[in-house]
Amino acid sequence: MADTTMKVDSQTRDRFAAVAAARGQSVRAYLAELAIEEENQVKLNKATQVFREVTSRPGIAEAFDAAFPDDAPVRRNTAGRAA
Repeated sequence: MADTTMKVDSQTRDRFAAVAAARGQSVRAYLAELAIEEENQVKLNKATQVFREVTSRPGIAEAFDAAFPDDAPVRRNTAGRAA
């Protein structure tokens, strides 16, 4: 992989260096790890959005339970019980 140069102001450079040093990493290693973490966060946010959209559809929980009856959670009769 070829190296490249990025220009950032000295305050930002110093902040990256301080965080990397506190983690026992080089700035290069820290930025590589940070990029991966941020990519994963973007993917997780998208997956969360899709999950919320799908699970908000009426009847989806009942349809899932019907499709996978052996995997449905046990429902207890809690009528009249205090929480």
